Amino acid sequence: MLTLDNLTYLYQHLPMRFSLSATRGERIAILGPSGAGKSTLLSLIAGFLPVKQGTLIIDGQAHTHSVPARRPVSMLFQENNLFPHLSVQQNMALGLHPGLKLSAKQRQQLMVLAEQVGLGDLLTRLPGELSGGQRQRVALARCLLRDRPVLLLDEPFSALDPALRGEMLQLVRSVCEARSITLLMVSHSLEDAQQIAPRSVVIVDGRVYWDGETRQLLSGDTREAEVLGIPRR
Repeated sequence: MLTLDNLTYLYQHLPMRFSLSATRGERIAILGPSGAGKSTLLSLIAGFLPVKQGTLIIDGQAHTHSVPARRPVSMLFQENNLFPHLSVQQNMALGLHPGLKLSAKQRQQLMVLAEQVGLGDLLTRLPGELSGGQRQRVALARCLLRDRPVLLLDEPFSALDPALRGEMLQLVRSVCEARSITLLMVSHSLEDAQQIAPRSVVIVDGRVYWDGETRQLLSGDTREAEVLGIPRR
C-alpha cells in the first residue's frame, strides 16, 4: 500500500531520509523527540515538501513527484481549517466537491458519515457554534469523505481533553478498520499510540530510528525506547 525507499528531503542542506512500508489497513504511530522529522515525514507523503531523491509508492502507483491533489492521501492537522462562513454540512461537502455540487449519492454518503461521527444533528451549524471536539469531527469527516486509502494525522487531537481525545481516537480506529484505511499518526503521547496503533515508528534526526510493535516501546523491552523517556526494563 505505502512504500518509502530512501525518500529524502533537504532541510537547510541537511538530508532527512526515510525508508518504511505499510500494508493496507495498517495503523502506525509516528513517535520521536520534537524536531526529529515526524511532521516532515507526513508532509513528504502528502506532497507538501519537495523530494530530493528516493521513491514513494502509494497504492501501487509512483507518487514521488506527483502534486498533492493527485495523491490518494488525506491529511488532518491540529488546526482544523474549517471555513467559518460555511455550515457543518458545507464544510464536509468540500471533501467531495470544491464547488459543493453533490450528486444524490454523494449527499447520502455525507448524511451516513455525519451520523457515524456524531454530527447528524449539527449539520446546519457554523464552526463558531461548535466545541473544539465537534470541529475536529467535521474536519475528520471531510477527510473521510474523500475516500482515500491513506490517512495522515498530524496531532489533530492533541489540544482536546483526555476523555474527548480518547473518543476521537476510537472513532478513527473503528473507521480505519471498517474501511481498511492505512493510518500514519504523529503523536507525542505513548498512550494515544497504544490506543490506536499496534505498530510504532520512532523518528530521530530525520531517520527511522526504530520500527516495531508499540507494546515493546511501552514495556521498555527495547533500548530504543529510552529516546522517548521510557527506561529499559
